[in-house]
Amino acid sequence: MNYTINTLDQIKPILVGFRKSNGYSQKALAEKLGISQQSYQVLESAPQKVTIERLFKVLSMLGIKLQFIEHAKPQSDGFINQEQHLDEW
Repeated sequence: MNYTINTLDQIKPILVGFRKSNGYSQKALAEKLGISQQSYQVLESAPQKVTIERLFKVLSMLGIKLQFIEHAKPQSDGFINQEQHLDEW
């Protein structure tokens, strides 16, 4: 199943849903990650505030792949044009 995240507020319910669908309590997932249950609770309550490295570790543990999908870009607000390459940033 694929989920599109358009706002940072959408990360928490998706993360909670994946954790529960994988049969993990916060405590069990925290143990697998090598952190305290309290640390995981803080991470899950505000996942938009953690480092991408920590979030990626949790996503990987839950079997979630992070995918970037290109969509139409605005032309005049500072985003790169299609002719530009990422290495020009």
